[in-house]
Amino acid sequence: MTRTQEREQAFIMIFEKAFNSDVGLDELFSYAYETGSFEKSVFSEALVKTVFENLDAIDAVIEKYSIGWKISRLPKVTLSILRLAVCEIMFVDSIPESVSANEAVELAKKYATEADASFINGIIGTYLRDNKSNE
Repeated sequence: MTRTQEREQAFIMIFEKAFNSDVGLDELFSYAYETGSFEKSVFSEALVKTVFENLDAIDAVIEKYSIGWKISRLPKVTLSILRLAVCEIMFVDSIPESVSANEAVELAKKYATEADASFINGIIGTYLRDNKSNE
């Protein structure tokens, strides 16, 4: 499985969790493995766990940069993609920021709309520019 496929799996699990907030990650993983909808992947699991271990910090970034939008009003697909991308940028040093941004836009093109892809690209781009200027 490629990194892109593993990332897509992680996105799907993050999206699934948005509808099952009362279900633990271990239970979601178990169900996904049992049904064959999720292939075992250390990278995918690590991304998903990192998102939910750092959800408050990730959501704070999304809230700050999604001007005019509250997190609760964002489509779940868009929010899930943003959570994944911001997580990678903030907590996964082995992935170049440009790769995280590009992969997020590609996920949005596949699972959302062009407008969502542009929105995601704008938020991530602004966050990255602000981060570089603060270093």
